[in-house]
Amino acid sequence: MTSGHDAVSQDKNPGSDWLTTLASLVVGAAFLGLWFWLLPSWLGFRVDLSGAARWRWIAAIPSVLGFAVALRCVWDFGRTGHGTPAPIAPPQRLVVVGFYRYVRNPMYVGFFVGWTGLWVIFGRANLAAIIVAAIVVVGVALFVRFYEEPTLRKKFGAEYEEYCRNVPRWLPRMHAWAR
Repeated sequence: MTSGHDAVSQDKNPGSDWLTTLASLVVGAAFLGLWFWLLPSWLGFRVDLSGAARWRWIAAIPSVLGFAVALRCVWDFGRTGHGTPAPIAPPQRLVVVGFYRYVRNPMYVGFFVGWTGLWVIFGRANLAAIIVAAIVVVGVALFVRFYEEPTLRKKFGAEYEEYCRNVPRWLPRMHAWAR
């Protein structure tokens, strides 16, 4: 999560910005593709367009917007943070641009909104699917709380503490945070 003040790279090789950004987009696309491959059958998704009520297609709007937010966050990790969403190659700078000025975890929020929209369109509410979805949400919340946040606190110190005091974890602010 990189500070907006550092948006212009200080690297001597400007081509490295594009390589890092490209790597971030590849990792993000692979992650998104993996979830599109794994989750639909678990959540009861069926591409039966004739059986879906017409009103359900309105959920395509938040779904597309949610996934667009997540993709933009992947871009910010690469371009601004000089890293990827993967913990093995994390951003080297605190990313506090774009959607990160409204909420600390916009990538997760975007994925959640996107998947919820797809579930409304294609899913069937059954107990197993609801339990799997709840376990995934709780797992992500615990991962953020007990791995990501302590790691970021350790790596970025006071800068991250100030960010946490001003930007909420899950529910976006009404106005962008400006340092």
